[in-house]
Amino acid sequence: MTLLAVGSVAYDDLETPSGKREHVLGGSVCYFSLSSSRFHPVQVVAVVGEDFGAEQLQVFQGRPIDLEGLERRPGKCFHWKGVYGENLSEAQTLETHLNVFQDFRPDLPATYRPSPFLFLGNIDPTLQLDVLGQMTQRPQWVALDTMNYWIQGAGDALAKVLAQVDILLVNEGEARALSGERNLLKAFKKIREMGPRILVVKRGEYGAVVLTDEGIVAVPAIILEDVVDPTGAGDTFAGGFLGYLAASGKADLEVFRRAIIAGTVMASFTVQDFGLRGLEVATEQDIKDRTQAFSDMIRAGGL
Repeated sequence: MTLLAVGSVAYDDLETPSGKREHVLGGSVCYFSLSSSRFHPVQVVAVVGEDFGAEQLQVFQGRPIDLEGLERRPGKCFHWKGVYGENLSEAQTLETHLNVFQDFRPDLPATYRPSPFLFLGNIDPTLQLDVLGQMTQRPQWVALDTMNYWIQGAGDALAKVLAQVDILLVNEGEARALSGERNLLKAFKKIREMGPRILVVKRGEYGAVVLTDEGIVAVPAIILEDVVDPTGAGDTFAGGFLGYLAASGKADLEVFRRAIIAGTVMASFTVQDFGLRGLEVATEQDIKDRTQAFSDMIRAGGL
């Protein structure tokens, strides 16, 4: 069984208090797949331009990441340029060039269409709906990411796709914009009525929360000495969380507790370097050691 991920591949120009980097490989499916593949095989659907070649492919080699769905087109990859100030929770966008991503219409290979687990990355809800329509069977679960741009500008299409989604992954601001509620419990009740039965709220430096009908699971972020670049941390978290969930084959509170730890641990490696580098160099032992240390930190006995 595999986890199918649909999203973007991009080049980023980044500036943070730790320095600058140009033409750094990124995009939602890159962060997601490098993270989730540590737990479960991944199939990738995205589009790249002529500036994506052998050097970039090396990032995925030796990992259980299937790139049959990586479409190549004349032109250049999606390009984003942004800068972070001392507040690393929010970036200022300086430039956005959609390039080949502008006309991207996901076309799933035949071997991808029966996938039991589906992650719809942060793209136009009409495209997310189209992907769902290409599946040959209803996946065991469908997870979706979105943002305020689509919440505010594509509400009708987003409502249609949310009605078919099991897991929604958003940040606090997006949860509030979608539900009209500031309180997360009230927000979950409103979002639950839209379709998703599981709400995963990414809270950046404050950790993450999973809200379900059965209960709530919350963990803090991992305390790090150096945070270099937060770009892609949310997609990395989603990869770890959903990769673990797919590997477990279950969806109960105890699995969510372990999955949220997996996502948090993987995101902590991303923020320690620019782009994908932190994920690339993290070894299996690094991940095990950090997972154990984090689990020990949040464990609490009875009073």
